[in-house]
Amino acid sequence: MGKEALDYVLVPLGLVLMLGYHAWLLLRIQRRPATTVIGVNAINRRIWVRHIMEEPSGKHAVLAVQTIRNNIMASTLLASTAITLSSLIAVLMSGGGGGEPGAGGGDLLPDAPLVVGATGEAALSAKFFAILVCFLVAFLLNVQSIRYYSHTSTLVNVPIRAHRLRRPGLAVDYVTGTLNRGSYFWSLGVRAFYFSCPVFLWLFGPIPMFAACVVMVCVLYFLDVCEDWEEEQGLSGGDETSERGKDVGDTQV
Repeated sequence: MGKEALDYVLVPLGLVLMLGYHAWLLLRIQRRPATTVIGVNAINRRIWVRHIMEEPSGKHAVLAVQTIRNNIMASTLLASTAITLSSLIAVLMSGGGGGEPGAGGGDLLPDAPLVVGATGEAALSAKFFAILVCFLVAFLLNVQSIRYYSHTSTLVNVPIRAHRLRRPGLAVDYVTGTLNRGSYFWSLGVRAFYFSCPVFLWLFGPIPMFAACVVMVCVLYFLDVCEDWEEEQGLSGGDETSERGKDVGDTQV
């Protein structure tokens, strides 16, 4: 029971650390979007969409399609990788690694002294299942990203003057929201891959898993926070901040 106690303490603590960081990041995106990379990217996507749709000659249509196509290719690559890894993990869980069926891949990690924590068949099955869930979630999120990017590739090439609306800016807002949702799903899909790293290290014990969570939070903070942009926004940053908060509130992903 001594080794298993580490799993009961360090694993939930690592998960709470990761989830707590992302809850803090979500609040920061809603309240101060110009201080986060996700918020800055959303602001620039709104400017980009308006620039594409307000061009009367339509000469930027090819550029828009190529840009969104690159995003679709990136999401497709991540989705293909995720479903492939999910299939591999499913084979290992079903005993396809060479052991008897139902063994849960127990021969992959023998009860070695270097592996601190629970190493039984049930514990190993739970670890593989957690990895499988991460990859399946990454696959579903990237599929949704492809869906929104595909919609945007058509919508962004419709000129504003073709919309018979009292406020043409509504068309820009809708296309921007669609593009942002595709980007949000892609970012969440990447986060699922990030999250799978500590879960994978859980195979070697709760101590590597918890250490990976701490390192991952530090690295993600460095990658997510952007203080310089807010200082350069000036008076226009307030409008973009409110629009960005509205987008995040509508998406809730």
